[in-house]
Amino acid sequence: MHNNASILIIDDEKDIRLSLRGIFEDEGWQVTEAGTGTEGLAQALDGDFDLIFLDIWMPGMDGMAVLCALREKGVDTPVIMISGHGNIETAVTALKNGAFDFIEKPLSLDNTLVTAGKALELSLLKRENRELRSRIRPEDSPDITGISPGIVRLRELVSQVGPTEAWVLITGENGTGKEIAARAVHRQSRRAAREMICVNCAAIPEELIESELFGHEKGAFTGADKAKKGKFELADKSTLFLDEIADMSLKTQAKILRILQEQKFERVGGVRTYKVDVRVIAATNKDLVEEMVAGRFRQDLYYRLNVFPLSVPPLRERAEDIPEMIEYFSRRMIEEQSLGSVRFDREAMDLLKRYAWPGNVRELKNFVERLFILYQGREVNVSMLPPEYRAGAALDMLALVPGEISDFKEARARFEEAFLRRELARAEGNVARLSETIGLERTYLYRKLRTYGLGADDTRQRDGGAKAS
Repeated sequence: MHNNASILIIDDEKDIRLSLRGIFEDEGWQVTEAGTGTEGLAQALDGDFDLIFLDIWMPGMDGMAVLCALREKGVDTPVIMISGHGNIETAVTALKNGAFDFIEKPLSLDNTLVTAGKALELSLLKRENRELRSRIRPEDSPDITGISPGIVRLRELVSQVGPTEAWVLITGENGTGKEIAARAVHRQSRRAAREMICVNCAAIPEELIESELFGHEKGAFTGADKAKKGKFELADKSTLFLDEIADMSLKTQAKILRILQEQKFERVGGVRTYKVDVRVIAATNKDLVEEMVAGRFRQDLYYRLNVFPLSVPPLRERAEDIPEMIEYFSRRMIEEQSLGSVRFDREAMDLLKRYAWPGNVRELKNFVERLFILYQGREVNVSMLPPEYRAGAALDMLALVPGEISDFKEARARFEEAFLRRELARAEGNVARLSETIGLERTYLYRKLRTYGLGADDTRQRDGGAKAS
């Protein structure tokens, strides 16, 4: 039940440390030792332990001081105090200072294991509680947002595969939201109470990737002054998300394959075999079939991972999702940073829907944040958009002029006619509204409408303000 539990023993008596180490290692637990209070405090603050055994009476910094320092630093790991000459008063003080329990030397095997088991149960509950709280924060669990057919289908597939134990391979361009899809799968699984562990394989140097994934033992390499759990160990009973898996070397791919097949591994520099229960979700922005043909990705690993493929479409292929996604990111800006709302007029929104979004969802999120900083509380029109997003407007205007026209005056006339026809339709024939929208004085606008035969007489009758002119 407590497989791979990590225990820190802080005691100045070496015999006690060795005795406890033997007891705990027989249970399959990982043990770290410290011979002084100062050393133990440093390790406790720097490590990730499930339980601490702490001697009260030590030279220098004693156990009570270590306990108080841990609680002041916000470390809530259960601490069992041990002492060779304790009394009721000491035990009560330890419990008041936040100790889980107090046991006396000489240590009883049964009592030690029973007390440790209860403390580990508490540690597990605290860890799961932290993970559940982190999961409900909106910034940690964004939704798969959109109404396009591709996104609707993606949500359907996620709801189907989420409750299963199947491994998932997610493909898509950079910034499309592959991690969002992975988190959605994890949230719908039986492992959802535990935090999903994420690894960006492309961001870790080749010489460190094995230590990052599998952990290492103390002294495994220069600078390894203590043992460290790897991502697979941290993801035990949970989900491990391997982002950009195609960036792993063939050597590391082979080790990943073994873990997927056997669910066990050894830390770097160690001989002990660790067994884990991990669901793997992998993602890549590359074509893995092409990578296999080129000899850069193992075929057996591909087929092992590709149990249930998911594809996240690029933003340029789902323009209908842009308004909803802008609304989603806008709500987050308002809630998280207490900024005033930003609205986009129709022309600006139409232009954003035609923009290619090479950076996909990540670019859209950054764009919304930028506009909120510049224009909070205002309505954004085309002229207020950054230059790179306005580029499509000029191309759109050229589309109003037939390509065979080369005379400037004729081109301008054709553009004016097409522009006024379009805007008059948008204004539903209301000339007063059209005059305000496009910034032309109303009398001049009527002349232009008559010039191009756009029903100025009809619109004058519908324009209440024009009757007085």
